[in-house]
Amino acid sequence: MLADLRDALRQLRKSPGLTTTAVITLALGIGATTAIFTLVHQVMLKSLPVTKPEELWRIGDKIRCCNWGGYTQGDAGDFALFSWEAYKHFRSQTPEFVDLAALQAGNTSLGVRRAGVTGQPDTRNGQYVSGNFFRTFGIQPWIGRLTTDADDQVGAPLVAVMSYRIWQEKYGSDPSVVGAGFQINGHPFTVIGVAPPGFYGAKLSGGGMPDLWLPIAAEDTLAGSVSHLKRPQANYLDLIGRVRPGVDPKALEAKLRVEFHGWLASHVPDMEPNEKQLWAQQTLHIVPGGAGVSVMRDQYQDGLKLLLIAAGCVLLVACGNLANLMLARGLKDRAQVSIRMALGASRVRLIRKALVESVLMALIGGVLGVGVAYAGTRLILYLAFQVGGRNNYVAVSPTPSWPVLLFTLGISILTGMIFGTAPAWMTTHANPVEALRGANRSVGGGSSWAQKSLVVVQAAMSLVLVSAAALLAQSLRNLEHQDFGFETDGRYIASINPTLGTYKPEEMEPLFRRIDEQLKQVPGVRMAAPVLYAPMTGDSWNEGVRIAGRPEPPAKEDMGAGWARVMSGFFETVGAKMVLGRAFTDEDTATTRNVAVINEAFAKRFFKGQNPIGQHFGINRVKYAGSYEIVGVARDMRYMTYDYKDPIRPMFWVPETQTVQYDDPMFVEGEKWSHYLYNIVIWAPGNPPGMEERIRKALASVDSNLVVYNVDSYRKIFSMDFQQQNMIATLTSLFGALGLVLAAVGLYGVMAYAVEQRTSEIGLRMAFGAGRGDVIRMILRSASWQIGVGLGLGIPLAILAGKLMKDQLFGVSPGDPVMLAAAAALLILAALLSSVIPARRAAGVDPMVALRSE
Repeated sequence: MLADLRDALRQLRKSPGLTTTAVITLALGIGATTAIFTLVHQVMLKSLPVTKPEELWRIGDKIRCCNWGGYTQGDAGDFALFSWEAYKHFRSQTPEFVDLAALQAGNTSLGVRRAGVTGQPDTRNGQYVSGNFFRTFGIQPWIGRLTTDADDQVGAPLVAVMSYRIWQEKYGSDPSVVGAGFQINGHPFTVIGVAPPGFYGAKLSGGGMPDLWLPIAAEDTLAGSVSHLKRPQANYLDLIGRVRPGVDPKALEAKLRVEFHGWLASHVPDMEPNEKQLWAQQTLHIVPGGAGVSVMRDQYQDGLKLLLIAAGCVLLVACGNLANLMLARGLKDRAQVSIRMALGASRVRLIRKALVESVLMALIGGVLGVGVAYAGTRLILYLAFQVGGRNNYVAVSPTPSWPVLLFTLGISILTGMIFGTAPAWMTTHANPVEALRGANRSVGGGSSWAQKSLVVVQAAMSLVLVSAAALLAQSLRNLEHQDFGFETDGRYIASINPTLGTYKPEEMEPLFRRIDEQLKQVPGVRMAAPVLYAPMTGDSWNEGVRIAGRPEPPAKEDMGAGWARVMSGFFETVGAKMVLGRAFTDEDTATTRNVAVINEAFAKRFFKGQNPIGQHFGINRVKYAGSYEIVGVARDMRYMTYDYKDPIRPMFWVPETQTVQYDDPMFVEGEKWSHYLYNIVIWAPGNPPGMEERIRKALASVDSNLVVYNVDSYRKIFSMDFQQQNMIATLTSLFGALGLVLAAVGLYGVMAYAVEQRTSEIGLRMAFGAGRGDVIRMILRSASWQIGVGLGLGIPLAILAGKLMKDQLFGVSPGDPVMLAAAAALLILAALLSSVIPARRAAGVDPMVALRSE
């Protein structure tokens, strides 16, 4: 084997062109596959960096964010989020858990400033966790201490644990941070410790990763009267526990269901009428919790699977090239192989020699592929999480881990063995006498059938890749240029958070009026309008609708509608047209009747066949059904950043200037806090330069303490909304281009080899009168039938691939003939270009030289 290895190294040095081509081809194929597998491993296969993750179980098998009000969840009644009271019930009644921890399903916006420091606070992501959160996962502090149950009591001193990343990046690993006082949302906290490096919590998501962990009980201070702690039907916690050894998960699940039903039964008097009909059907499931709450896996698993298949196709095309190169050299060296066999070398010995050489070449390609994988993973992370120029931290590293390196090693060896052995096997099965007799003679190129078959497969795979790339690119264009129901040109969104200041709800309207006046003075700004959340910004507030004069609807009837609170001028600013009635005006004040504007979907859903103008409705309870009078119907607007294939849901808007008077404390608090508006829509026609900075200065002039997150154009917002689709389309296009180039290189290699082998034949043909055109047509005809067969094979595969990824497509059919035709035309063009040079070389053969060598 050592002798074979030394011989293989000599052979690679003697053939630098072949070696370089093969190694680069393999590096690209293996690198692309390894890059995708790096993400697949971290997002879909890797456990949390905690102690004994196999002992963790999660209560709830769905991924939900971020709040779910009520005692029922969905038509199936499958609970995934729980209230603080339900969590405490489970924890006290289930000794099968060594520890049961709770963590906030979403995140909390925090304004953080070190005590004694002036200026605008830093905006950070916070997450509420139970006092035993770190203990449940077996996490030890890097410095200081972590939270305990004593910290998680209402009235306990306010404490926080800082992530290692923020401690290092923001505070330069300063040990004095631990024990120091901080102002968090205006309240005094003490940072008691720093989590260890690499620990990002129990949830891996594409954004909003926690910078600080706060005890759940601290929400009572930060949120005040709207704290979730005080509402047993406010479900906002994910639950993960460490199960004692020997506990049967099925038995534990059954016990938890009994406990849950008992807890629900104790709250029947507090339930809404429809909840009383459905509470007995509610259930829950437990699932392994070693990966935590895998939000990112839920979001990206389909896209990553698609990319892994695409990368595998690229690797297959690359391996086809390697096989073609090895086969071409083997056929070229048939005379040498025949001499070896005549001198007594066995076929196994010769195959082993070829195998060592091909595996060595594949391993070199694999080593270079690791570098390609690292760069590729960084590119993917940029496309997925930093589109639009905004750096969104995610706990995924581009550095290949040991499992990834082992994957690369395995795929390299497998590649070398499969695509190196087969050509060697074919070469060594040639008859030595025939090989020696016709070592330099070939007529018709029949001996290259294996090479041509590989080109056919490469062409088919390339067509599949290019077709998939075309479909995904067209789908992305359709998403970005669909009719959203509002205007995006010249529109900007300023994201603010007035809750981080000292503003009271009644101070919001005057503040927003000052903001409106100041923004209108900015050169280029025509209109501005604050809104609870603007279209396509990712937020969603939803309520059940009750129509005046109608009874309580059946329990399972969908009465849900989204809603937002806005300042007057919103519809004009965002460019949304009114199809009936009017929009809000300055005459809609606190002293006039409460009004609302609905969308077309709302009118069709609740007032089909009726004129909705003048009708009344309310939220959640029949007794509130007369709260709003409808004064206008707006054209449907696409508000949500998901479910693009679904019809637009019912939605209504209410003015910031008005407040409904409720007699239920929960409704009163919800109404009060809905007056804190988080977005400002700004209309600046023509997109004047420097608008973002001007808007920031204008907002700072209103109040320097107003927390402003971002000022983005809708172009940038869309790039962030569609970043996953952009990532998949971009990478698939890169894979398609790479596959096309590799297939073209493979065809070129085959045609060039065929011309070399058929030099004598071509000389004879030209000596008997064949012209240059005849020879060129003969070579191109040979290339054409290979590509033609490849197309015949690839088109059905491309249609099948389109059907398999139909969930990723929007506005384009899996078998779109235009996309298929474009992909086929591109492949034919690449084949033509790769065949022209060998064809021209063949036409330049001198008949006398060819006959003399014969």
